[in-house]
Amino acid sequence: MSELRIFSYLPNPRLWKATIAARLCGVALEVRGAAPDALRDWLWDFDARPLPAGEQAAQSAALRLGRVGFRGGRLYKTDAFLAAQPFGTVPAAFSPDGGTGIFESNSIMRAVARLDRSGSALYGRDAYEASRIDSFLDVSLVFARDAQHYLLALREAAVTRDLHARAAEAFATYLGGIEQALRPHREFLVGAALSLADICFFAEYSLFSNERLQRAALAAIGLQPISRPEQTQEFPLAMNHYSKLSRHPAFAADAAAYLDKLVAGDRA
Repeated sequence: MSELRIFSYLPNPRLWKATIAARLCGVALEVRGAAPDALRDWLWDFDARPLPAGEQAAQSAALRLGRVGFRGGRLYKTDAFLAAQPFGTVPAAFSPDGGTGIFESNSIMRAVARLDRSGSALYGRDAYEASRIDSFLDVSLVFARDAQHYLLALREAAVTRDLHARAAEAFATYLGGIEQALRPHREFLVGAALSLADICFFAEYSLFSNERLQRAALAAIGLQPISRPEQTQEFPLAMNHYSKLSRHPAFAADAAAYLDKLVAGDRA
């Protein structure tokens, strides 16, 4: 039986925060989801599932139609889903009985670490390490907000020079902090072992790197991807750390195919 059920669009590098932590902690997860465009035809619920057209019509009175999203589709959210997930977003995690909802990818990752069965200490070995890990997770939220606006605009072919500039500034600030944290010869961001801070960095950088698949949209306004390999030479420690994490079996299980696609895009 799973100890946590998660509903999300797939693939989703922010979901990797939980799945990577679960492998390292020995926690059983159940993940449900589909590609973003497909989720507009799903029932958003603890028992999330595809909702056939006939059932959509039959149950429309009992369902809450969410605001327009996922390229214009109406989202079918139950009252129980909205009670557990008050902001109505994904990834959405639930306790095994569906009674407790956990939202936001960093919090879902923390929940996995609190269920740790292996003694991995991913959330730190004392209150000070745990608080330093929280510092990295909080900073990632600032970067993630600017990244989200930028990536969504790219997906909708609505990116502007201003959005690109703000994303570039956020990227440089975030990577600069990671670079500083790894000086002079630190192997991990916090303490002497892998932690949630490393997992979060890996997931957020991976998600941002998706911009490299949108070269055409950027070229149309005379720009290039911010995270293209030649632009990251300013952050050698951060990029070496990312590369090392990408080869870790717990990370590669989620990320290998995704990263191969990015590399293929760079060569195209």
